[in-house]
Amino acid sequence: MDTSISGDSSPTRPKWRKVAYGGMQPGFDDNHTDETFLEDMVMNANVVKRNLLKVMQDSVSISQYLCIVALVVLVWTYTLRSTLNENSLLLLDVSLLGLGFLTLLLTEEMLSLDLLLHYVLNVSFFTTGLFVLAPIYQTLTQSISSDSIWAVTISLLLLHLFLHDYSGSTIRAPGALKNPNLTSCISLNASIVASVFIASRLPSRVHVFAIMLFSLQVFLFAPLVTYCIRKYSFRLHLLFSFGLMAATLALVYSLHLLLFVLLVGMLVFVNVLCPYWLIRIQEYKFEINGPWDEAKLCFDITD
Repeated sequence: MDTSISGDSSPTRPKWRKVAYGGMQPGFDDNHTDETFLEDMVMNANVVKRNLLKVMQDSVSISQYLCIVALVVLVWTYTLRSTLNENSLLLLDVSLLGLGFLTLLLTEEMLSLDLLLHYVLNVSFFTTGLFVLAPIYQTLTQSISSDSIWAVTISLLLLHLFLHDYSGSTIRAPGALKNPNLTSCISLNASIVASVFIASRLPSRVHVFAIMLFSLQVFLFAPLVTYCIRKYSFRLHLLFSFGLMAATLALVYSLHLLLFVLLVGMLVFVNVLCPYWLIRIQEYKFEINGPWDEAKLCFDITD
């Protein structure tokens, strides 16, 4: 009789409850989970199925900028060889600046007259500063050998290509919501230093001014122009990119056959092999989501 009474009066074990706060529950470990823990497990919920043609089209932006940098190096080489004089460089600078502003006017809907005047004023100050600093740039690396200059320049250009933001622009485009990130700013600084090193090997102040203006126009404003073209029309972006690739390959072929083969190999690697590898490795992607994941906000926090 006593035994049955004591058995009936023994306390029952409390049921485990799934709570976020409240400390440890009596009778359960802190990391306790019940049999329903794995019921909410989801596999490959956020895995994006990619299309090979779409990835190849997206990789065109990388090849486009590779060709732009190759054209800059070509202009540097022809200038150092005295094939391009200062008058030709100045004419090239004015032509690029005019084409850039014309492209912005035709492709950018949010470009107002006030913003255009703001750009023109900034370019005027920028050009004046370059002309004043040209004598300093000319004598900056007189005590350094040309081989060292080319080695550092190539290293800086590789760093520039590695850190460049191929999806946007270093200059904030009209209507863009995001500012340039840190890596794109480092990439821009590397290209500017490389331009200074090349300009310091030129014989005259006008040469230095013209080549610095050309280089900074390309590295600063070319990403902005190509970004506006891509946002305006993707088909126009593809036509412009393929035309740029063809012109770059023709000019590189006239300079050196080995460089032509190297550039063709790089373009094939970026536009064909890399997209193919990306599609193939998607087959081995395995993602698990469940109640153990950290909470993620479903909205953006803006000041």
